[in-house]
Amino acid sequence: MNIRTNILMRVYLAFGLIVIFAAAVLLQMGHVQIGQGKKWRAMADSLSTRYVNVDAARGNIFAIDGSLLATSVPEYELHMDMLAGGIADDKVFYEKVDSLSQKLSQFYGDKSAGEYSRILREARKDSSRYQLVRRKVTYQELKQIRKFPIFNMGKYKGGLIIVQKNKRILPYRTLASRTIGYKNENVKNPVGLEGAYADYINGQGGKRLMQRIAGGIWKPVNQEEELAPKDGADIMSTIDVNFQDVVQSALKKALITSMAEHGTAILMEVNTGEVRAVANYTRTKDGDFTEQFNYAIAGNQDPGSTFKVASYMALLEDKKVDTTTQVNIGYYAVPHTTKTVKDSHGIVGRVSVKKAFEESSNAAISYLVNSSYHNNQEQFTDHLMDWHLNEKLQLQIPGEAQPVVKTPKNTSWNKYLTLPQMAYGYEMQLTPLKMLSFYNAIANNGRYISPIFVREIRRMGNPVEHFEARVINDKICSDGTLKKMQEMLRGVVSEGTGKNIINNPMYEISGKTGTAQVADGRNGYKARRQYQASFCGYFPSNKPKYSLIVVINDPKNGYYAAQVSGPAFREIADKVYASDFGIKQAAPAQHLVGNTQPPKIKEGNFKAIKQVYSKLGMRAQYASASPTADTSNGIAYQEISYKKGSVPNVTGMGLSDALYVLGNAGYKVGVRGSGVVKNQSVTGGSLIPKGSKITLELQ
Repeated sequence: MNIRTNILMRVYLAFGLIVIFAAAVLLQMGHVQIGQGKKWRAMADSLSTRYVNVDAARGNIFAIDGSLLATSVPEYELHMDMLAGGIADDKVFYEKVDSLSQKLSQFYGDKSAGEYSRILREARKDSSRYQLVRRKVTYQELKQIRKFPIFNMGKYKGGLIIVQKNKRILPYRTLASRTIGYKNENVKNPVGLEGAYADYINGQGGKRLMQRIAGGIWKPVNQEEELAPKDGADIMSTIDVNFQDVVQSALKKALITSMAEHGTAILMEVNTGEVRAVANYTRTKDGDFTEQFNYAIAGNQDPGSTFKVASYMALLEDKKVDTTTQVNIGYYAVPHTTKTVKDSHGIVGRVSVKKAFEESSNAAISYLVNSSYHNNQEQFTDHLMDWHLNEKLQLQIPGEAQPVVKTPKNTSWNKYLTLPQMAYGYEMQLTPLKMLSFYNAIANNGRYISPIFVREIRRMGNPVEHFEARVINDKICSDGTLKKMQEMLRGVVSEGTGKNIINNPMYEISGKTGTAQVADGRNGYKARRQYQASFCGYFPSNKPKYSLIVVINDPKNGYYAAQVSGPAFREIADKVYASDFGIKQAAPAQHLVGNTQPPKIKEGNFKAIKQVYSKLGMRAQYASASPTADTSNGIAYQEISYKKGSVPNVTGMGLSDALYVLGNAGYKVGVRGSGVVKNQSVTGGSLIPKGSKITLELQ
């Protein structure tokens, strides 16, 4: 074979191999394109696009009067597509970009117009499809920004991309903040109402298709979500914002005055068990007080003397004693031990059981319980179990501590010491809300109910679920025992430890002081002495509307409950009583000194005057019905009748009443001066057309 033929053979072979390889490549491309095209396109889409969750607007939390305690407000993040249809032409973009920059600079003032222009121009050169313009934009700001050059070109033409986020705010800031709680993905245990009712409040999230673009940034494919989120339901709480403010203010004042470490105060409605206010304060390193821990439901400690109501109730119910039974106070040497129970007030002698309770004698109750139940100790603790004091209240909010109430079956039970110490509130752990609930049962004629914080759940204004207090015990004791306990609790304030500070002559308060030495953390009782001062009770005594507890921990300026917790209890009770017109009380006696006469009543809105009389408990007497009416025991009210179409006489009235009368008569009013009406430009009784103007001169 010659050289030429050999070369040609090699060329043909190489060419053939190339053709075969090319054909194989084409066949494989066809297979990938046609046979596997669907698979690979789906894979490409999965790498460049994805659905992301869109949070729903969380539901609101309302106070009992409809005030917002917590709400979600929209907050926006603004981006810009530099290649949007309306600005695809460079001429359009560069003609308006400086105007847009000027507007942004004037609106926010954080950058100069030149800086904004440079950022937007560089983004244009980079063909950015998702350039960040601004974070944390409010809805009101967004309304203005939509009117800016370029952005006002329309939904898709101007390139403005709006990403909505939801921001949680508390309109009243720190008011009931711990009870409201919060949502935090990093906190496993739910906090407050936000955590307990998260399934309702969170709503149902939506879906939005996002596409990855240059730089690893994800941008929405469409302006709207593919699956719109459903907003959360609203929570109607039992909190009263006005009472909450009163409770927080009084508690903080007491903590500052006593230089205490922490404290709590809870206000509850007796019949319904609805918690109207709850405050928890902890001293910070800088000396201020903030809500860091919910002591009301999680602060388990020895209740001290406030527990004596349970001890006396057991004694009375078992007929071991009566209120007139005589008992020694001052000290009590516990048999078979070296323990001596001493009364801190130093009074020694023999008094009635009622007086011993009013003076909060530890020695008396320790002796009475130990001597009555020593041979059958379970009889005493069985009462505590029957009253469910050893059980949680099953609250609507999380975090409730487990009560600790011993029985003789506990290994830590000492048959000589435990019973006499339990009698005055030691060797057990109860939360302030647990103790308040028991007092509330006494005020509620024996009906023991669990407190509630949420009254209703609503979606789109329609009730979804309604809550009422769970009944723990229909009747905690007999009516006879209940009446005696109510009298004894009233006596504490009128004659006992609460007399000088808590007693109010305008209305009756019932309750009990409680001073207890508490453990100092890991150091126990052997380290520095720490005390808990509390006052628990209800008001008004004859028809209880509210129950209230105030607990102050580790006070430095004295530790007796009446002096430490009493002022805060009194302040809260006074302000609540004064502001709640629903509390029906007998009108206080009116004492008129010298020639003082009841106030004269000016003519005006008849219905308004009647309502004022009713709220003040005053009787209105209508002189027009009886010219000789006796006004010595009321206030005379003269009804004025006008001839139809005539001008009313408003001389002597205040401006609001004069405007009311003349406006109803159909006249326009002009005013000069201030005070009461001295003269009117048209005399009363004159006949002038409706719509005429009457000028009033006030002085």
